[in-house]
Amino acid sequence: MKPEEFVSAICALRFEDTFNPYAERCPVHDVPGAPDSRSKVLLSMLQAAIKVEIDSIWIGRDLGYRGGRRTGLALTDDVHIHAHAARWGIYAERPTKGQVVAERTAAVIWGVLSQIESPIFLWNVFPLHPHESDDPFTNRSHNSIERRTGEELLFQLMRLLKPRRLIAIGNDAAQTAFRLTAGRNVLQVRHPSYGGQSQFIHCMQKLYGLPSQRPGLF
Repeated sequence: MKPEEFVSAICALRFEDTFNPYAERCPVHDVPGAPDSRSKVLLSMLQAAIKVEIDSIWIGRDLGYRGGRRTGLALTDDVHIHAHAARWGIYAERPTKGQVVAERTAAVIWGVLSQIESPIFLWNVFPLHPHESDDPFTNRSHNSIERRTGEELLFQLMRLLKPRRLIAIGNDAAQTAFRLTAGRNVLQVRHPSYGGQSQFIHCMQKLYGLPSQRPGLF
């Protein structure tokens, strides 16, 4: 599967009580042309990523309403969209209007990632934003059908990028990563939310040889 085919496959996804930021426009927060902008940025990142040796894919669970729903980028909020694009040598316009919205998980992720130069690709088990019924600005965990679709796409992404390893952030991501690889070259780390920030940072510091920092700095 080529990058163009991968992005097209994601754009075609439709599930009940989900938002596809690569094909749908949020009537509240998105600027005109936001879906096209997000899909083009994702494509440009993939095209850049296949040209280098990827250290790892960091895998989260789903896009969140304060982060990936807005940016179209896993583990990335409005605050970090430009830094994310710059890592791949591209520029990304913010596809949302109004005040910049921050996400706590993204802040912790990027506090660590900003110290690492290795090529790292960010992704989720389920690449869309799943939400509660009739409340699009909430988060829910993906269901089993959505997970199977996400795992198929993650498998294709692994074939496309050929990462040296997978870093599974949280239990849901770990279950998928171990299932797809039979446990080879997979490392599970604590998700930074729900009290896991210190453990996540400490594990990443050890893994990438980073200097110890107080968790409050992120």
